[in-house]
This record gives sequence, C-alpha cells and structure tokens, in this order.
Amino acid sequence: MADPNGLSLTESSRAVLRVLAAQGPITRPRLGAILDLSKPTMSAAVSELSEAGLVTPFGSQKGATGRTATIYGLGPAAGYVIGIDVGEAQVRAIAHSLDDALLATIEERIPRRGKATIDEVGEVIASVARAAILAVGEKHTVLRSVAVAVPRIVSPHRLGQNKRKGPDAALGRLRTRINAPIILENNVNCAALGEFHHGTAKNHDVFSYLQVGVRIGLGIVVNGKLFRGYNGAAGEIGRLPFPWSSTDTPTREGLEHYLGSNALIQRCTKDWPDDEGEPPASAKELFAKAEAGSPCAQQWVARHAGDIGRLVAACIGMLDPGLIVLGGGVGQNPLVLEEVRRVARELTWSTEIAASSLGAHGTALGAARLAADHGLGLILGENRQPAVVLPPLPEATQGAKKGEATPRWATMA
Repeated sequence: MADPNGLSLTESSRAVLRVLAAQGPITRPRLGAILDLSKPTMSAAVSELSEAGLVTPFGSQKGATGRTATIYGLGPAAGYVIGIDVGEAQVRAIAHSLDDALLATIEERIPRRGKATIDEVGEVIASVARAAILAVGEKHTVLRSVAVAVPRIVSPHRLGQNKRKGPDAALGRLRTRINAPIILENNVNCAALGEFHHGTAKNHDVFSYLQVGVRIGLGIVVNGKLFRGYNGAAGEIGRLPFPWSSTDTPTREGLEHYLGSNALIQRCTKDWPDDEGEPPASAKELFAKAEAGSPCAQQWVARHAGDIGRLVAACIGMLDPGLIVLGGGVGQNPLVLEEVRRVARELTWSTEIAASSLGAHGTALGAARLAADHGLGLILGENRQPAVVLPPLPEATQGAKKGEATPRWATMA
C-alpha cells in the first residue's frame, strides 16, 4: 500500500483522523456526534480514509437501542512510531501506533557503563530500533518517525558542531539504516511529555517534571506544550548558582554535582559510621538500607530529600506550575516525597507535589508520543515540527525500493 504522506484529505476526513488518533477505536455514530457531522458526511469521510488504508473496522458494538454500530480505528497505513530513551546504562525503545497502542518494548544494555564510546552507544541505538521494527512485524507497514531522547541540550544550532560530542553524534548509524525522520529531544523534556500523556500529570496543562538521579533536570509544560527556551535549554536547573553565600563562590554546574546520586554516595561513604556495616555503594543500596531501618541511612535520605525540597521551592517560586512531578531514580522514591513536601511548604506557597507513576519507561513513552504527533502531522500535512528533525542519510533512502514505505535494514555487523 502506498504511503499516504501528503495525501489530500477533506477537512471532515482530517477531523475523523485526529479523533481516532486521540481516542483510539470508536463507533461511527459516536464519531459523528463528537464532530457534529451528518451521516452522509461521516460516511464519505470514513470511505475516503478506508480507501487510503488509514482507517479500518474493528468489529461492532450493540447500543442501548439494540442497533449494531461499526467500530472504526486507525488502519495499517496510518503506521507506527518508535520512542527511544538513551540512558547511561541502557537503551529502551517503545513502539506505538499513532493512537498510543503498545506494539513492542525493547531494552539493551550499553557495554562498559559510563565509558562506552559514541560508536558503541550508536550501535546499541541502531540495534534496539531494528529489534523494535522486527517485533512490530507486518501488522503496521509504515514507520512514521523515530524520536530519540538524549541527556543533552537539543537545539538546531548545536548540531554538527562537534561530531563526537553533539546531541546527534550517536545517531549516524541509525540514520543510514532507517528511511524515516528522526526526532531529537532532551530526555527530561520527553519524560515530562510522558507524564503529561500517560502519567501523574495527565489533565494538567501546566506543570513541571523534576528529575533527580545521577543528574538533575526540569521539564516544563505550559498550555500542554513543552517550554524549551531560546536555546532549547529551559529547565537546565543544574546551572543554578550553587553554593551561593557570603563565604562561597558558585561553581559551574555545582548544583548538578551536589544533588546527583554519585555525590550523595560519596558524602555517605565519607561519614558512614563503622557500627552500621559497609557503606552503600549506590543510591539504590542507600534507600534499601533506609527501608530496612538503618538510622544512618534514614538520616542521609532525609537530608537529601530536604535538599530536593529546597530546589522544588525554587522551581515553584520561578514557575508557579501548580504541580511538580518528581522522577528519576532518587526523585520518585517513596521515602523522599513527604520530606520534599514538608520543606517546600515551609519555603513557599502550597503546591501539589507528586511522584512519577511511569517508572523507568516514562522517557521512552514521552519520546513515542512526540514521534506520534509528528507522524500524524505528516499525514495531515500540518506543520508540527519538533525542535530538531533529522532526515535519513542518503544510504537509507537509496536502500529503499521505489514506493516502499517500510524501512529497509542493511545486514547488521
């Protein structure tokens, strides 16, 4: 079936497609009621979309009056997307249809954690994407786009400046093997989108997502859209001056270092009493000791939660978001939440503070949502351009057969 990108659709057909992408399979009468379309107009729109393979029947449903109504949903030509989260230790991928139906999840470890080369990371990204495509199989024939979440500031003017360290540096292999646009976005921004569409921040058009783990970062959503700032660097709260007092001079990214889990464990190890046994080697071990009743571990967790609470108070004072969602390996731990709330309440006005409900998959979910929005825009001919969209490299477009929508992969070494 031909790729329907650029297909000229009537406005009623476009409206139907938007509703199906937002709500999933739905009966035709319900569609008509939502859009206030007459039966003839509704029939014409469904027929147009069905001919293009964008809509297909999903069975039927009997209503209260006993009449049977056909359920329609997105068809195979609507395609699917992949969201990829490039973490420090692993790469996660989630494949979704444009209406957010889960198609596949893939995860692979990065070799030599923290010391892998750009090429090694790029190899894992390409491998995960290929595995996701194979897992989806022939059920969906068109890969609309891939969104990759990276722990970097993402903006157009940062691309190509340093081929070994830029935000797109690890995507060269992927771009040569996949004939689809690749969206690049900051990982914390993607996590915020995940919370907005699937998690704790659902139905909140204004909120902030604070990630606290190995590093810290803030995702800001205003009126249901990411606030990225002039340089794409909004939310880089690790750059706040710290420490800041009459006797201390702030250092670059001093707050990022201080609140990161590595520095936390260094402080714990330095002052860990002998009668408490071996000091924790990671934040995960510290929280496990605190849960097991270790007084020293509980004190360190409370102290760190207090520091996070002060940062939350600063975010509230600057942004007044109404809701702050805590995420990351440390931020979403249940032992942190109450102390963060207490400290923030003492320093600023009352604001809802909640933990992420998405766990480790929130960033990939947000990336998939970003890709799905871009993919729908391609079908509708609407400009929904994210901050950075990387086109396929020539090797990928040359590797596809004429008129073929499905990406083709060269033999992977």
